[in-house]
Amino acid sequence: MKLTGAEILVECLKEQGVDTVFGYPGGQVLFIYDALYKYQKDIRHILTSHEQGAAHAADGYARATGKVGVCIATSGPGATNLVTGIATAYLDSVPIVAITGQVPTNLLGKDSFQEVDIIGITMPITKHSFMVKDIRVLADTVRRAFAIAKQGRPGPVLIDICKDVTAATWDYEPMKPGDLRRYQPEKFTETARDLSDAEVSELAEVINRAQKPILISGGGVSIADACDELRAIAEKTGMPVTTTLMGLGSFPGTHELFTGLIGMHGTKTTNLATSQADLILAVGTRFSDRVVSKVDRFAPRAKIIHIDIDAAEIGKNVRIDYPVIGDIKKILAQLLPKLNSNTCPDWTRQIKKWKETYRLRYDNSDGKLKPQYVIERLFELTGGDALITTEVGQHQIWAAQYFKYTSPRQFISSGGLGTMGYGLGASIGAKLGRPDKRVINVAGDGSFRMNCNELATAVEYRVPVIIALINNHVLGMVRQWQNLFYGGRYSQSTIDRGTNFVALAEAYGAVGINVKRPEEVDPAIKRALEVVDRPVVINFDIDMDDKVFPIVPPGAPIDELIDGTEAQAAK
Repeated sequence: MKLTGAEILVECLKEQGVDTVFGYPGGQVLFIYDALYKYQKDIRHILTSHEQGAAHAADGYARATGKVGVCIATSGPGATNLVTGIATAYLDSVPIVAITGQVPTNLLGKDSFQEVDIIGITMPITKHSFMVKDIRVLADTVRRAFAIAKQGRPGPVLIDICKDVTAATWDYEPMKPGDLRRYQPEKFTETARDLSDAEVSELAEVINRAQKPILISGGGVSIADACDELRAIAEKTGMPVTTTLMGLGSFPGTHELFTGLIGMHGTKTTNLATSQADLILAVGTRFSDRVVSKVDRFAPRAKIIHIDIDAAEIGKNVRIDYPVIGDIKKILAQLLPKLNSNTCPDWTRQIKKWKETYRLRYDNSDGKLKPQYVIERLFELTGGDALITTEVGQHQIWAAQYFKYTSPRQFISSGGLGTMGYGLGASIGAKLGRPDKRVINVAGDGSFRMNCNELATAVEYRVPVIIALINNHVLGMVRQWQNLFYGGRYSQSTIDRGTNFVALAEAYGAVGINVKRPEEVDPAIKRALEVVDRPVVINFDIDMDDKVFPIVPPGAPIDELIDGTEAQAAK
């Protein structure tokens, strides 16, 4: 049947199981929006306040559901407003398809109104970027884009469509996603493979011989749906488990073998264990600088097994003794039956002692409202059954440290790019993707200022997210670094501009609650949890000098951390 290019696009979205898209209309996508109007019973469109909010919402939707998120923007500034969101998804391996309008083909390359080379701009931050100048390849391009976004290491794909292509007509033939030949980038087809029995036996023997092993679980474990296999290996061997920030929830935070985060804000137990380990089994992680810190002092005694789907990550940041490139879930399943039980009892006892000695702690002796207490109460009052999104800063780390994540896709945060302004849009996408879950966005006042316009989106679509605003009236992480490492010179980090966030929330049509004392925390959270038809902003007013501990100073190895007691001496 003959359809317009815009209608073919929407039909292909339906083929891929897309039920929700996030976007903002403009001149070069008017035919697409006209088609979305016709198909509004099939695909729900969420009109965000800003294109960046659309990208973050698509990202949050993808992380919460495991499906591909979709966002749409017009050409020029509409497309460039998606860039930060695309880069955020790229660094955290999130599958989104960003669809942008482009000027008609006869105006390309002429500096036409709202023309930018969005392909060139996004090439370094996408798995692939397509420009569609011929309606005959539109359907196949959309199908390929979704396949690329999902296969191997997931990530964002951009489709830039010239306006005349969306207006033209062509024959459309429906196709189920499974009918299209599986598309994989060349590097995956060349390197990712199943291991032979001999190779699995060799790896198992290395693990069985270890006396002080530690298992590092990264975000790739959740992406690969390999959490059960990883947990089975840990429980069989008795191996302690740490996670990266992106790996939170891939191993239960309540489990006796869990040692907490690793790296810059890792627990002292984890960082000591990693530094003394004789074996690291690293799964689905990229050994970022926030994990490794001083490279030549990272795990100096350990042999490292690194399992990942992406060959480019093997050996990129640290030396690897046993590189394993392939499907994490399959490889862990192959390893499990060949591993011995309870391989390191003495090490397990040592880890337990460290955990008792070096518990995460904070000083609440002054009776003031503490951000760590707020996060603890969010965990207790939700029973741990909530999706947590975050902005970026101190509040992000407190949320990572003091909320116990017990399931994959429960912690949704910008790890690689560190995008302030990410969380509110992501929380809207997460809630729309998982309406069965309570969604809480833990925010700082600095980040919240960047995206509070998306409150209008949450109000319009009656999305009952809770914004736990940890308000210290400063750029908290910047101030902390200025305090500890820059001689207390607080250059441009104070943002106490008198904004009344409760009044702001109410102006948007949300619920606003103010909290200044510890005894007000529980009633505020309970009240917020009862609201089911609109967002709630709880303004938790904390001290500007509350700090995140532990912290590894710049240039130091991860076992030389500041845990709070040393903070005064470091000023």
